Amino acid sequence: MELGYWWILFIMDGVLFFIVALTILYMTIYSIASLFGRHGTVPTAKHQNRFIVLIPAYKSDNTIIQSVKSILGQNYPQRLFDVSVISDHQKEITNFRLAQYPITLLTPNFATSTKGKSLQLAINNLPQFKIYDIVVILDAGNIVEPDFLEKMNNAYELAGTKAIQAHRMSRNRDTAIANLDATFEEINNSIFRRGHITLGLPSAITGSGIAYDFQWFKENIFKVKTGWEDKELEALLMRQHVFVDYFDDIHVFDEKTRYTNDFNRQRGRWASTQFHAILSNIKYLPAALINKQYALTDKIIQWMLIPRTILMAIITLMCLLLPFIYMTLAIKWWILFAWLLFIFALATPDYLIDKNWERSFLKAPFIMFSSLANMARLVRRKRKFMHHNLKK
Repeated sequence: MELGYWWILFIMDGVLFFIVALTILYMTIYSIASLFGRHGTVPTAKHQNRFIVLIPAYKSDNTIIQSVKSILGQNYPQRLFDVSVISDHQKEITNFRLAQYPITLLTPNFATSTKGKSLQLAINNLPQFKIYDIVVILDAGNIVEPDFLEKMNNAYELAGTKAIQAHRMSRNRDTAIANLDATFEEINNSIFRRGHITLGLPSAITGSGIAYDFQWFKENIFKVKTGWEDKELEALLMRQHVFVDYFDDIHVFDEKTRYTNDFNRQRGRWASTQFHAILSNIKYLPAALINKQYALTDKIIQWMLIPRTILMAIITLMCLLLPFIYMTLAIKWWILFAWLLFIFALATPDYLIDKNWERSFLKAPFIMFSSLANMARLVRRKRKFMHHNLKK
């Protein structure tokens, strides 16, 4: 009986270690590749495209005005870009203030709000007589530099593709949580964007700070049916063989969460989104492998990886628990943990390494466990909801 217990422990430990190690191996490859992948100088484009900038804003009263001001303050010719704000469930005073700016203001009151619905509404309400070349998606809370559209236009002409992801960065690092969130954002930029571009694979998209070919977006946004529109659009891009390029020097500054509860809810929502993306697209994996669709194959594998928050929580937990159960089993987890830290260090840009980073690093394990517990609560809540609906 005792021997059987140890065999079960060894097998469970081995399987879990193998799954975690595969995720870290994937990140290692692209993290190293990211050190070599940067676009050179982007030449000034001879042609100036016409932009429509869409800003879905859901209960973002504190940040939307700054976002609108930043996009209206572009060096790009004003006749060549329009701005549409979809103000969903925002205060009347916010809408009144927004109406003072030269933008198109839409004020839906969806029963169930999603970003996809807001974008669909914006496209449906564009003037029929205006012709656009590029649509740019920003989040409420995003701040852009005065040359943002000019750089995007130059990049679009150079890349020759239908989708370009800008470099999303943090605009605030005033708490340990915000600093950790900013670090994770840059790690994602290195591994899932710059690293992929270096190896000839498309960049991941983030849902904001992204430019699409207007006709492509107009035809495909109405295929979005869920609350995770960025993953649906990304899957459509991959299935239609559209390459997503990434430019480091086109900056979009994003408002980061400041508090643990908000961080945990955000990570839980992202983990749920990733899970649904896998369920929706796993059926395409066999055909993608057979037809050598490397971009789609990589994207599905990417969604199958353990989310970074859960990954760190699992490794930390195994490193702490196994020495009290079987010391020899813990050694490989210690090595894996050290390697993960090394990979994260490679993927983290130098500007983030300061006293704020050190403070966040010390708090990271506690935040990871808190986030993992929050995800467990979300799973239980979802099971109760499904059980309640089945009983009906």
